[in-house]
Amino acid sequence: MAWTTADLDAINAAIASGARKVRFADNREVEYRTLADMRSIRDEIAAALGLKAEAPRVTFATFTRD
Repeated sequence: MAWTTADLDAINAAIASGARKVRFADNREVEYRTLADMRSIRDEIAAALGLKAEAPRVTFATFTRD
């Protein structure tokens, strides 16, 4: 299935509002059982769209006294 940014917006809106039913851009309506299921599909959609951000890199500086 080809995901769209509208699909990502729809699932993000549902997660934010606490709804478990999502109507996607192609008029499919899906009811998810858990918030974890919704977050999982949201991550899948974002990855398919190339929007999944990598974890930020962390750099630690160290100082020594000579």
